[in-house]
This record gives sequence, structure tokens and C-alpha cells, in this order.
Amino acid sequence: MRRRADHRVHLRDVLRAATFGSLVFLLAVACSSSRSAGNSAASPARTTPTAATPAASSGVPLSTAAPPWPLPSDAAPYLAAAGLQVAAEEHVDVHYHAHLDIVVDGSPVAVPAGIGFVIRDGQPTGITALHTHDTTGVIHIESQKEQTFTLGQFFTEWGVALSTDQLGGLRSGASHVLRVFVDGKAFDGNPADIVLRPHEEIALWYGPRGQNPSVPSRYQFPAGE
Repeated sequence: MRRRADHRVHLRDVLRAATFGSLVFLLAVACSSSRSAGNSAASPARTTPTAATPAASSGVPLSTAAPPWPLPSDAAPYLAAAGLQVAAEEHVDVHYHAHLDIVVDGSPVAVPAGIGFVIRDGQPTGITALHTHDTTGVIHIESQKEQTFTLGQFFTEWGVALSTDQLGGLRSGASHVLRVFVDGKAFDGNPADIVLRPHEEIALWYGPRGQNPSVPSRYQFPAGE
């Protein structure tokens, strides 16, 4: 687990073009390794959520639609339901990264940028300790103190249902099954209970029963992460 003497890290605006469907959004992201010079959070891309059947979880409706899964239009209640505090800046007293792969019927499903951000009137107003800056699947854990963060909290932020036999609108049944892997090893419990750890590789695989899943056992993090 990587620690730094800095208690805060300034988010410098780096404009990136990200395409979602037929729309293009500008994504302002990036973490500086220097001491904090400001208090504004970077602005992630947002998408309009599709209609979905609600799934109860801490009072918020979680998507049970088919992938891809967009961000909630109003993130605040989802972040609260995940038990995460919203801050105006990133804290890196405790700072590490995990990685998430999602494979459905042999095709990857993107993890969207902007999970864990609050956006008001098109501008970022806050960020949680558990968030994404881009669509690589890298989950950033940046906290003021050591505490446990789980994959279930991350999916609640995202607004997507996750349980032992369900991923969004995908359910284990007679023909298909949800399988979970951590660092290439099968995980038989509830994936929502997986504790996020430094450089952990988590893979959620959904496909035909009897098929041998092909999932990575590790992710090549950039130098310094």
C-alpha cells in the first residue's frame, strides 16, 4: 500500500475526449503527485442512465438492465448509500489502486469514468475515496485513513446490482453463469464482499455454463501506481 506525506493532492485539468455512443464528452482528469495547490475536483464524463428495474440496496435503485451501464444522473444518493463521504479534493494519506475487468459473452464491458464524482450544473463539486478517472478499469482508492473498501461499495456508487448470481441484468441460470476471479483465482463468495487491495485484479465473467473462462490474473499498472 503506497503512502505519501501529502494530505491532499490537487487535480489538474487535463482535457480528454471520450466517446460514449454517438456523443462526445470532455473528461477533465488527472492526479498530481505534488502538494495540493487547490480545492477543485476534476470533471469526469457523464452519461444518461437507461431505464432499469430497481433493485433495492440501501434505499437506492440499482440497475438491472443489460450492459453497458451508465452513471446515475444524480450520484449523491448512491455515494451516500455506499457509505462514502464526499470531499472537495482527493486525499492520499492512503493511496493505492485495484483493477476491474468485466467480460460478458466474450466481450469486455467498459467501466465508466467518473464513478465516485458528484456533478452539479456540469461542474464537479465533490469526490469520494473510491473512484475512477477513465475507462481503463483502474479503481482509485485515495483516503485520509486506512479503512476497508469493497467491490460492493464501488458498484453501489456506479448504480449497478451485484450479488452472488447477478450482475446488472445478467443472472446465473440454466444456460449462463456469473463467475468471479481475484488475481486469476476463482472466488466463490459474494463478489460485493471482495475487499479492494493494492494491485488486485478482479474479473467478473458472465457466459455459457461449461465454458472455460479466460480472464487475466494481473493488470499492468503504469509506473508509480
